[in-house]
Amino acid sequence: MTFQSPAFGAAKAHPVAFDRHELSVILTLYGRMVAAGEWRDYGISHLSDVAVFSVFRRTAENPIYRVEKRPKLRDRQGQYAVIGMDGRILKRGHDLRTVLRVLERKLIRAVE
Repeated sequence: MTFQSPAFGAAKAHPVAFDRHELSVILTLYGRMVAAGEWRDYGISHLSDVAVFSVFRRTAENPIYRVEKRPKLRDRQGQYAVIGMDGRILKRGHDLRTVLRVLERKLIRAVE
């Protein structure tokens, strides 16, 4: 007796992942936010339909921000999104640098 999976013969989909350029842009912002004392830890998830870069203030907490890449939305709203801890989409678009600008506002502080 042989076991056949429901998707027998179908090509396996590779998980969505950030490429080297995208990770470089995200990690550059992450490094600046760590230096400013805003962020402490991160996690990366590569799922079948979305890649997620999660940012944490402390290791044991829920993420304060998530940067998501959803290639299926490339032709509509844009494949990149920044999502807050409450689930609200803070910014969505086609260009990763433009989308991440919503997080860079945290770096601007009043100088006395």
